[in-house]
Amino acid sequence: MENYNMSRNSTFYALGLSYKKADATIRGKFSLDAKAQSILLMQAEAEGIESLIVTSTCNRTEIYGFANHPYELIKLLCENSNGSVQEFQEVAYIYKNQEAVNHMFRVGTGLDSQILGDFEIISQIKNAFNQSKSYGLVNTYMERLVNSVIQASKKIKTDTEISSGATSVSFASVQYIIKNVEDIANKNILLFGTGKIGRNTCENLVKHTKHEQITLINRTKDKAEKLAEKLDLVVKNYADLQLEIQKADVLVVATGAQNPTIDKAILNLKKPLLILDLSIPKNVNENVTEVEGVTLIHMDHLSQITDETLENRKEHIPAAEAIIEEIKDEFKIWTKGRKFAPTINALKAKLNEIKNSELDFQSKKIADFNEEQAEIISNRIIQKITTHFANHLKDENTLVDESIEWIEKVFKIEAVVK
Repeated sequence: MENYNMSRNSTFYALGLSYKKADATIRGKFSLDAKAQSILLMQAEAEGIESLIVTSTCNRTEIYGFANHPYELIKLLCENSNGSVQEFQEVAYIYKNQEAVNHMFRVGTGLDSQILGDFEIISQIKNAFNQSKSYGLVNTYMERLVNSVIQASKKIKTDTEISSGATSVSFASVQYIIKNVEDIANKNILLFGTGKIGRNTCENLVKHTKHEQITLINRTKDKAEKLAEKLDLVVKNYADLQLEIQKADVLVVATGAQNPTIDKAILNLKKPLLILDLSIPKNVNENVTEVEGVTLIHMDHLSQITDETLENRKEHIPAAEAIIEEIKDEFKIWTKGRKFAPTINALKAKLNEIKNSELDFQSKKIADFNEEQAEIISNRIIQKITTHFANHLKDENTLVDESIEWIEKVFKIEAVVK
């Protein structure tokens, strides 16, 4: 397979783990909060990694980057999370070069999401890209690739119906509540945690249940107040959590804590309670199921919910894949051009060097030598020769690596990759 990764000394990899093989517990071990991601990037910079981005969501933790060997990236992940190399090997995937590019396109466009058509991941890729850029860990190749994936995501969202209706875990959680809680309009819902998933869930609850009996609690109260003001909801103090749980019929937990924040010790219930844990790592201790009347549902269960809307989205996969192929082909043409451009430039410089030497020789040998005219003619010949080589390298049937090696060997040149 042709290597278009723009780096002769290292390989482009995509590696990580996702909901497909890793359950919520394992994903929790490898999850990276904002602080861990920053430390990982600083470590990557110190270790001389050329370019790298890292994403950690409820469904996956991934690293996209350049390395001499994938272990360089696996080491970064394991040293900055609670997961071990052995655990990684049991559930992980590693893609390189074109397969890694293919994977990023599918992830970034929602085709690899736990719930088909979930486009939240693209904003997380954007954030990861911006964070890496601030550490100087984004090269030209990575920038072009991420922008191409963003372009594909936008086009799929605009030109297909794969994201029709509400999507994501937030959508699935609301659907589950509506289908499993009778008389939902008269029930109390407590949302603990107002991060992105919490906010989206809250907005979906207001939109789909058409009632206002929703209470928000967040460790940082002002964040909850901003959301409550937008949706006209009630906010309570974090200190009131135990009391508010007693009043609730449904508890949605969507905090970013690294350890469980809800366990049976704080449940003093007087009525049945449905708990939805939308957090990775899990923020609800499994021991809550020992309390009578408690039903605990985790996000992995929610993702298995299939309704007519989600089934209909599958019909639009071919159209989405066609868009991906179109933009991926454009990216491949760009990478191919960028890869051979230094060789063409070096060839042109070599031919100009030969030309200048010959013109200097002829001007001394021939009395009435017309140097200006010879310059024009030889420049046109050089342009035609280099164009022939460029067209050969552009041809889709050309093995670029072999051709570049041959050109550099024959003309004794060394391309400078900027």
